[in-house]
Parts: sequence; C-alpha cells; structure tokens
Amino acid sequence: MNPHSYAVGMGQGMAGFTGGEASAELAANSSEQAENLIGIDEVQRSLNRSRASVYRYTNTDPRNLNPPFNPRKLNPEYRSDQKEPLMFHPNEVARFARDVLRIKEVTVEVLNSPSTATQQLLGSILDELRSIRELLDSSNITPTPLDARREQHEQARPAA
Repeated sequence: MNPHSYAVGMGQGMAGFTGGEASAELAANSSEQAENLIGIDEVQRSLNRSRASVYRYTNTDPRNLNPPFNPRKLNPEYRSDQKEPLMFHPNEVARFARDVLRIKEVTVEVLNSPSTATQQLLGSILDELRSIRELLDSSNITPTPLDARREQHEQARPAA
C-alpha cells in the first residue's frame, strides 16, 4: 500500500501522518496532547476513507457513551456528553491504521502550529507576571505575615 500523509492544525500543535517507519513522535506534555486530538474529518483524510467508513470503524454504542476499548475498532477519546463531537488521539488513529487496516508504514508527528491571538495574549500576560515577580524580588521589602496585617487592620477599625 502507498503511504498516507496529511497535516492538520489542532489547537497548540499539528498532527500529521506521513509514510516512514512505524513510530510515534509525540510531545510528553499532557496538556499539549489533549489539544492535539483530531476530529472525524482529519481521520477521514488521514486514512483516505469515506466518512461513512470512518463511522463504521469507530467504537461507538448508542446505549453507552464511552464503550470499553476494542482493539478491532477506532476508539475515540472520553466524552462527557452525547452531543460532543468524536475526537481521536493521533496515536490511536496510527494504531488503528497499522493494526486493523494493515497500513505498514505509519508515523505520527506533532508539529507546532502558528500562534493564535489567545496564545499571544497569554504570552504577554506571562511576560507581565514575570516582570512583576522580578520587581518584587528586587525590592527590599520583606513580606509580612497575613495575620499581622489582619491585626493592624482590625485595630485601625473602630468597633461598632
């Protein structure tokens, strides 16, 4: 079979399958991995199968929102509501392609995507917090215990 390849942007990173050795190259950061989930459309493109075929491959059950792992099916990530879209981890799609569809050469890559406005805003907030921390560290004011501050405040207020 010919190798399948694709790249799709998802949150912080991009997941892609390209022909090559059967290996998984994913970041160890769990928050990054959570954002690298891919949807039905990306799975469809990566496996070069119709949307109906992908749904037939998927491990779903109308009576059970999160059925147990089935090695012969494409297992979606945990969902808390029936209305949530099916999302798949790139490693699961690669496992399914290799073990069930017998696609011999599968590589999973996670690449950084261009930063979004949200990521830029969060970065600027982080920079500002770092500069505040530097100012606090460089000042010669030692922190006072909260209890002492409370006592000063209570003494300053007249009793009713």
